[in-house]
Formats: sequence, C-alpha cells, structure tokens
Amino acid sequence: FASERPNSGTSSPKPLLDWVKVTRAVQGTLWDELQRRGEEQTEPIFDASEIQSIFSVPMPKPQVVRLIDLRRANSMEVLLTKVKMPLPDLMAAVLAMDDTVLDVDQIKSLTKFKRFPTKEEMETLKNYTGDKAILGKCEQFLLELMKVPRVESKLRVFSFKIQFGTQITEFKKSLNAVNSACEEVRTSQKLKEIMKKILYLGNTLNQGTARGAAVGFKLDSLLKLSDTRAANSKMTLMHYLCKVLASKASVLLDFPKDLQSLESASKIQLKSLAEEMQAIIKGLEKLNQELAASESDGPVSEVFRKTLKDFISVAETEVTTVSSLYGVVGNNADALAYYFGEDPKRCPFEQVTATLLTFIRLFKKAHEENIKQVELEKKKAAKEAEMEKAKGVSLTKKAVDNS
Repeated sequence: FASERPNSGTSSPKPLLDWVKVTRAVQGTLWDELQRRGEEQTEPIFDASEIQSIFSVPMPKPQVVRLIDLRRANSMEVLLTKVKMPLPDLMAAVLAMDDTVLDVDQIKSLTKFKRFPTKEEMETLKNYTGDKAILGKCEQFLLELMKVPRVESKLRVFSFKIQFGTQITEFKKSLNAVNSACEEVRTSQKLKEIMKKILYLGNTLNQGTARGAAVGFKLDSLLKLSDTRAANSKMTLMHYLCKVLASKASVLLDFPKDLQSLESASKIQLKSLAEEMQAIIKGLEKLNQELAASESDGPVSEVFRKTLKDFISVAETEVTTVSSLYGVVGNNADALAYYFGEDPKRCPFEQVTATLLTFIRLFKKAHEENIKQVELEKKKAAKEAEMEKAKGVSLTKKAVDNS
C-alpha cells in the first residue's frame, strides 16, 4: 500500500534538547546496563504530560495510510465533505433511514456510480492489519460501508423513501390537472356553442362544394379560421366570428374562462406520466425485495427492517390510490379526443390541448384587433365629423361676409 506523508513544512519535529544521540548501547557502558535492566525509557519521578506541557513537546503527526487509488480517494473525500458527521453516525442514520439527519441531496451523492468498494478494494481493506485510525477518510468510509450488507441497495431504498412524499404529491398534481382539463373542455357549454357556430360558418362558406354539408370538422380546422381571409382581405374568418359574437352573443367571448386547467395540462406529457407511474411501481418492488433480503442480515439491519416495513405499509396504500387515479386519467385523455371525433392514437391528448390553446390565443388576438379597429374607426369618424363641422362654419362665415 501507498503512504501519504505530511507536507514538508511539518514533516519532522524540531528537537528541544540539543544533544548528540547514541543509537547503539556498547557493552559495558551505562547505556548497556540501563537497556538490559529495561529502565532506559522509564522514570517514575517525572510526569511525561507535565514535561510536554511545560516545554511544548511537539507530537509527530502520524502518516496517513492510503490503500485506494489516490484519484478515486480524492473524489470520494470531496463527496464526503457534503456530509458533515462522523462516519459511524452517517451509517447509523442510513440504517435508521433518518431523513432528519440526511437530506435527499446527500443520499443522492452517496448513491452515485462507483462510490462503493470494488472486490479488489474490499480484499485490500480486509487484508490491512495496521492501525485503522491512520487510514485516509476514503478508506475509513469504505470500511464503514463494508459493515452493512447490500449497502448500495439500502441507500437507494432510503433515497426512494425520502423522495416518496414529494414524488406522489407532484404526480397527483399532474394527474389532477389532466383530469380537470378534460372535464372542463367536455362540460363547457360556451365552447360547445362556439364549435357549433364555426360549423355553421364553414358549411355556409363551403355550400355547394364537396366540403359542404359537414356534420363536424377535424380539430385542427380551428386554426384555419385565421388563414381564411375575406374577399377584400381586410379581415379573416376569425375576425368575423369574433365580430358577430361581440355584437350578438357577447356572453360567449369569455369561453376561455371555462378552461382554467388547460394551460397547465398542456405542459404534461402522458408518456412522462406513464414512466413516472412505472418508476413508482418498480421502486415499491425494490423496497419489498430489500426487505426480504434484509431478513438474513442479522442485528445490523434490525432498525432498518422495522422502519422499512412500516414505510412499505404506507407506500403501498398510496401507490394503490395513485394507480387508480392514473387509470382514470388515461381513460379521460382518450375520451377527450373522442369528444371531438378524433382517434386518440392520431390525435393524442397533447395535440388536443395544444390545438385548443392555440385556437384560444388566435381568438383573443382577433377579438382585441377588432376592438382596436372599432376604436380607430370611431376616432376617424369623429375627426371627419369635426372637419365637416369646421367646413360648414367656414362656409357660413363666408356667406355672411359676402352678404
């Protein structure tokens, strides 16, 4: 094994008594006699701690023994600086799965790839018979890990447990957002009326053509209203729709208020929800696997087993609930596509919500442009009226002057 020596500036303590040292006791000398009697290093009238205190005798710093590759050791010791506690306390917290002592970032750091002793490292550490107190921090950490059976698995179980509450809460939030969006779209009477009026507009424009007499239209047709321009090119079909609604059915203009959950739901990918659900189920399976495996660990895992067993009981209930909710979401997402006469495989939930959001944005834009246009026309009419009035006053004055 390699040894890491102290820095050159502190490598050797300076002698306080400037004597010439005898290294070998020659036979017949006083030193030989003392050595044979075993008295050369003992003297009851002196107190060694007092001498050290009075004369400040420097104690040589022991060498740090390195058994692990230096680069790997340094990397691991940087990691360990994030966990500021004695190594035995660290492993006790892991075995107790105590999230008041270790947070999720610390656990994640400990479970990073290649943080655990390899077979070769374990063999080297087992064969070391020297003073473990002078081993490097990396070596001492690996020795602590070796005391716990399947420590990597236990750390991953702890990581799952510590994140489980937040993970389930956020997952439910996403599921509820999708469910709410589906419910809001399908129950909005104002949206239904808007769709009905667009159907009428389309059939009127396409009357007598192959595209006329439609009983409905594909959802992406909503976006074509902004591309269909009037004969004079001064307005689009979207502008016309908003104009008529503003004058004859203004109550429908705020239909987007019925769809409050649509925007948040549009940011959710059903594929991501499926992956999250699968990760939760697999995580629970690994908990049960580790619980079964830890039965043969002995006393070292006694607290761990009890804590894990209690947690699994709670987690299984939560996972059953969230699995049921996830199934409802899948059905509602498909039903949303069917509501518009679409095939969910060709027009999935993400496409439906994106199309509706784009339609709402274009609808609002057209309505705002109509309002600005009306204001401009009013200002123009007022200006023209003022000019006509001024013109009339001028003609009257001229007539008076001529008379």
